[in-house]
Amino acid sequence: MIHDNLIHVQNNINHAIENANRPKGAASLIAVSKTKPVSMLMEAYEAGIRDFGENKVQELCEKYEQMPKDIRWHMIGHLQRNKVKYLIGKAVLIHSVDSLRLAEEINKEAQKQNTCVDILIEVNAAEEDSKFGVSLQEAPSLVEAVAKLPCIRIKGLMTIAPYTENPEENRKYFRQLKELSVDITRKNVDNVSMDILSMGMTGDYEVAISEGATYVRVGTGIFGERNYG
Repeated sequence: MIHDNLIHVQNNINHAIENANRPKGAASLIAVSKTKPVSMLMEAYEAGIRDFGENKVQELCEKYEQMPKDIRWHMIGHLQRNKVKYLIGKAVLIHSVDSLRLAEEINKEAQKQNTCVDILIEVNAAEEDSKFGVSLQEAPSLVEAVAKLPCIRIKGLMTIAPYTENPEENRKYFRQLKELSVDITRKNVDNVSMDILSMGMTGDYEVAISEGATYVRVGTGIFGERNYG
């Protein structure tokens, strides 16, 4: 099932890239594996997936220890400051930095481990009360503040669009994130690139790709419904 699902999702991604006249490979798939057992992740791994996204630090760390070391782990869930130290050196990219205090904690732990950490700034484009992230208006000033931290590299932006039956309803949020990335690029802030736009999930990733996503985060479309057991 997982192998077939991956072929279906990858074909959809390739078609969306082509339809948007973007270069081949312009958007990459992150398999969102939260709550799923290692056996299912290994099925995806054996089908060629190397980018996995987890929501919880503890789960990411446990799977990191059990699975092949060529996997690129992405922290995509809300990150608490007291958990940061466990993540450094394991996640290739932290998608969910939404405050200067969190960035400072990441910087502090990175300094301790003599490394640099790649991050994305999480933007709550739809301004939903239930979601984390800074507003579109606050994002540029947060980027400028975080960019001053020596052990952090800002690589782009992330957003979680609202759950909707009609993916077209989220197009405006993906477009706003892309426009924000262009505005920030124009400021030429040291230590900031806007190469990555992490946006689009199982229900709307094709729309996200048409608006410039470089990473799409697909869980249900690969692994089936989530387990909350």
